[in-house]
Amino acid sequence: MSQVKSFLGSPAGLIACLVAASLGIYLLAFHLAHVVLIVPYLALMTCPLMHLMHRGHHHHGAHDGESREP
Repeated sequence: MSQVKSFLGSPAGLIACLVAASLGIYLLAFHLAHVVLIVPYLALMTCPLMHLMHRGHHHHGAHDGESREP
């Protein structure tokens, strides 16, 4: 985490953030119709990504060897 903070605090990190922000503003200002068309697909793509990222986290409060009371 300290490497991320040191990068964002550096001049190169500041320039990278400014470039990303300006590209985002450009996309929203001049290509809003295209960005809005992509939003439903981005929402649909998040479902499988969430399943992939969070698989194996299905403990639901029970520890190994313990059974859950209904």
